[in-house]
Amino acid sequence: MEPSSRKDLWAAVHAERARLAEDLAGLDRGQWAAPSLCGRWTVEDVVAHLTAAASTGRLRWLRSVLGARFDFDLHNQRRLEEHRGATPAETLRRFRDVVGSTVAPSKDTAAWLGEVVVHGQDVRRPLGLPRTPPVDTVTAVARFFVRKDFAVPSRSAAQGLHLVATDGPFESGSGPLVSGPTLALTMAMAGREAFCDDLTGEGLSILRSRCSTGE
Repeated sequence: MEPSSRKDLWAAVHAERARLAEDLAGLDRGQWAAPSLCGRWTVEDVVAHLTAAASTGRLRWLRSVLGARFDFDLHNQRRLEEHRGATPAETLRRFRDVVGSTVAPSKDTAAWLGEVVVHGQDVRRPLGLPRTPPVDTVTAVARFFVRKDFAVPSRSAAQGLHLVATDGPFESGSGPLVSGPTLALTMAMAGREAFCDDLTGEGLSILRSRCSTGE
């Protein structure tokens, strides 16, 4: 069932964090240092970023952003470095410690579900790890993404397009069609161009042109 209440969305966040921690447990040092789909970040960087997001409440987030003079790249980098361990094993332990956290910079719980869904695939896809989140979970993120530009310009990416999932109930917008798995639509809205390869439709070239990888 698609999570919609705040309680159900947090339960989905916790489940996705736990699944990701399980997938990360078998990585070797080379895999931890591998490039992710998230710009310049390595796999270990992405995991440290997820730990930071689950450890930073609104007031601390505001202080960090002010300290970085609203340079969000600098803000993210500082928090990432704060939560990255001396070794990949320590980075993973720190991430496991926040699996059940409900700390977040805002009350947009669907956005924090999107955070772990998107970043989970940022590390799984380059490493060839096959696990994907349940369709119902990703559908909740897709619905949020078409409504609001939050951490990623997802609403802007979807504007003027008719998005249709082929594996679930998600459908949004009007205009040139883009269809495919819910996860691929969601990741493309988040700017991950690699997932456009899993999509079809006359609107695909437009969506692809709007992809720009970010944190």
